[in-house]
Amino acid sequence: MDTPLPVHLNDARVGAVTAEGFRPVTLDTGRGPVEARLSPAPGATRGALWVGGIGGGFDTPARGLYPRLAGDLRERKVTSLRVRFRHSTDLSEAVHDASAGLAFLERCGVRAAAVTGHSFGGAVAIRAAVAAPALVRSVVTLATQGAGADAVRDLAAALLLVHGEADEVLAPTCSLYVARLAGEPKRLVLIPGAGHNLDEAAESVCREVRDWILRTLP
Repeated sequence: MDTPLPVHLNDARVGAVTAEGFRPVTLDTGRGPVEARLSPAPGATRGALWVGGIGGGFDTPARGLYPRLAGDLRERKVTSLRVRFRHSTDLSEAVHDASAGLAFLERCGVRAAAVTGHSFGGAVAIRAAVAAPALVRSVVTLATQGAGADAVRDLAAALLLVHGEADEVLAPTCSLYVARLAGEPKRLVLIPGAGHNLDEAAESVCREVRDWILRTLP
């Protein structure tokens, strides 16, 4: 099992607001700096962490889902942090980076968090949530892989799984497998005609994820 919070978050440097509306953040951890993008909601005690897949960078599925929801949720008093993995193909290192992001959200006053991950990031989201049961109340996986996601057996948070039925990268059976292992509460959404990035169903995915996070965060 991954090391539970707190990780060694030594410092965090927060930059000025960019033209895109987020603040760049550098998290100084014991394993190296982790880059992130913060969309703060002043006084918020609820937070959302967003992670991508093995593509690296600040991946976002469903036609810009993550920055879009970061803006939407900020208006509903939810602070968002988008994390870029240092090593986007190493599960344990990626979980460390996600955990560092959760530790930073705690420093920002967040007391209940949601974690969303796409593809490889689905397994990361699950494992980071299992390592922080007191903080993470909600998990969303988007076209998740099955490898590494078996930790869902120990997940205490509510779980939403979304997968396109036309996914040729990771078959929807991956989400079906994870759903079978998961306890309640959980919801599985299979979308006809949608591929791995869920671009074909961007609007419905946005509604599903936003509504789930708002409903499951206390």
